[in-house]
Amino acid sequence: MLSSFRIAERSDPSFWSVAVLRWALVIVFLWFGCMKFTSYEAHGISPFIEHSPIMSWLHALLGVQGASDVVGLLELSTAVALVLGSFIPLFSALGAAMSCATFLITLSFMLSTPGVAAAPAGGFPAISGDIGQFLLKDVVSLAASACLLMKSIVPQTVGAKSPVASTT
Repeated sequence: MLSSFRIAERSDPSFWSVAVLRWALVIVFLWFGCMKFTSYEAHGISPFIEHSPIMSWLHALLGVQGASDVVGLLELSTAVALVLGSFIPLFSALGAAMSCATFLITLSFMLSTPGVAAAPAGGFPAISGDIGQFLLKDVVSLAASACLLMKSIVPQTVGAKSPVASTT
C-alpha cells in the first residue's frame, strides 16, 4: 500500500512549481492555524462556523474560542503533514488530502453563510466583497491542494500485476 504514494515534487519534472505549491500551503496553514488561537480570529470565523451544517456543532459543544482552537489544531496538523510530505510519501498524500478537505469545507460556507451574495448587486452570482470574495479565493487553494494530492498518488495501470506475490 505504501508504494501507492510518492512525494509530489519527485513525481513531476517541474519540481520547483510543485514545491512552491506545497510551501505556500504550509505558510497559509501555519499562519491561519496560529491565528485561530486569538480572540480576534475566533470571532472573525464565528459566523462561518455558526451557520455551517458541517461545523456548527463545534460552537454548541466548545463555544466560540473552543471551536476556533479545534480548527487551529486541524490547520496546524495539516501544515505538519504537508511539511512531512516533503520527506515521506504517505504524508505527501495525507497533507494534500487534509488541505483539500479544509478548502472544500470553507467553500461550503458559500452556501451556508449569510451575506455571501451581494443583495444590492442583484444577489447571487454577485458576491459580496467582505464574505463572498473572501471565500471564493479558496478555489485557488483547493486547486493547489488537488494538484499536490494527484501528484502524491501513484496511478495504477490497467492490467498491472498485483504487488502481492502468488503462492501457487
